[in-house]
This record gives sequence, structure tokens and C-alpha cells, in this order.
Amino acid sequence: MAWVCLVAAGVLEIVWAFFMKKSAGFTLIVPTVVTLITMIASFGLLSVAMRTLPLGTAYTIWTGIGAVGAFIVGVAVLGEVVSVARIIGALLIVGGIVTMKLASVD
Repeated sequence: MAWVCLVAAGVLEIVWAFFMKKSAGFTLIVPTVVTLITMIASFGLLSVAMRTLPLGTAYTIWTGIGAVGAFIVGVAVLGEVVSVARIIGALLIVGGIVTMKLASVD
């Protein structure tokens, strides 16, 4: 159950990052509200996952899902630049996430 909560928290991190971008510096009400609600839910699920998962594993995987997911959404939805260096960086993050999962003792 902790892993399900952690993945859900990571996905919600992607959502709140996207809507934070769309909020135009918290000047638009709907994206701002979505940002705050999904941010709270993401932190809440992360805290549930941390009840049983090691801090380093949970936090690394949560931020990794958010970082890679935000990169993918930025490219796919917002038309951000794709470069070899950015793709390599995302792949390195994914490699770190996999390594942390394989090395976790829970």
C-alpha cells in the first residue's frame, strides 16, 4: 500500500507543478486552487508512504516521479524544448529511481 501511495503522490506532484505553471504566478484562481489541493494531497500521500518506507527512498522516488513527469508534460503539453542532454538527464533520474526501489528494504 505504501508504494501505491508513493506513486500516487508522485503523479499528483506532476499535476500540481503543471497547474502552478498555468496559474501565472498564482494570479489565476482555478489553476491556483488546483495547485494547492493537489499539493496538499501529494504531501499527504507522501507522508502515508513514509510511515513504512525509508525517508531516502520515499523522498527520492517522489521527487523523481515529479521531475521526470514534469519534464514529459512540459515537452508534450507545453511545447518545451527537447534536447539530447535533457533526455539523458531524465534517463539518469529514472535510473536513480529504479536503483532506489531495488535497494529499498521495506
